[in-house]
Amino acid sequence: MIELTIDDMTCGGCVASITRVVKSLDANANVVADVGTKRVKIDSVIETGVVVEAIANAGYHPIVA
Repeated sequence: MIELTIDDMTCGGCVASITRVVKSLDANANVVADVGTKRVKIDSVIETGVVVEAIANAGYHPIVA
């Protein structure tokens, strides 16, 4: 389980974008995001560093929680 804090995730559109990025790496990934707490939990076989880099490349600033 990958747990991230993404302070610049501010709306449902951000959640959709982040989910798309993760699903492009692992179609079977489970992404649970909470805009209120800025937390994202990702269950995936992809390594944490790869996921963090992909989300960063999409314009967000993820921090491993």
